[in-house]
Amino acid sequence: MILIINTTADTGLTAEIEEKLRAKQAEFEIVEAADMKISHCIGCNVCWLKTPGVCAVKDDYEIILKKIIKADQMWVISDTALGFLNHKGKNIFDRILPILDMYLEIRDGQLCHILRYDKRTDIGVIYKGNGDRDYLNRWNARCTKNIDSRALGAYPANEIEEAVKCMQ
Repeated sequence: MILIINTTADTGLTAEIEEKLRAKQAEFEIVEAADMKISHCIGCNVCWLKTPGVCAVKDDYEIILKKIIKADQMWVISDTALGFLNHKGKNIFDRILPILDMYLEIRDGQLCHILRYDKRTDIGVIYKGNGDRDYLNRWNARCTKNIDSRALGAYPANEIEEAVKCMQ
């Protein structure tokens, strides 16, 4: 299942993706998160120590986290700020911590979290605005390495067709 989380107000992007995925007969779900309340991670470690796998911040992200755990792929659509994802897009990534364990291991020479669940979710990024594509690709690769999954790439919004080719 493909999970698409749109943190922008541009529902035209998701409509275009939906049309293309329906033509491919892909199983997908779109979450329009622009108006959802998704706070930043407060670094309290409650999701690791007190209530394993459950975030202490009670907002709309809880619904999204449950969907991420079940998805084969997650695509985050985000506006940009200073060449990177804006705060809404970045919060989606930062709040993934409950699916990880607090313990670490060395994986391919890098320190990474041990996963709480057996399911791996591959991740891609679609960005609007002036994003630094090379940096976003490197950052996505590092994020996915930490959760032992695969980076699907970072694509500007005007290359939706290329991003959809990676959606399976």
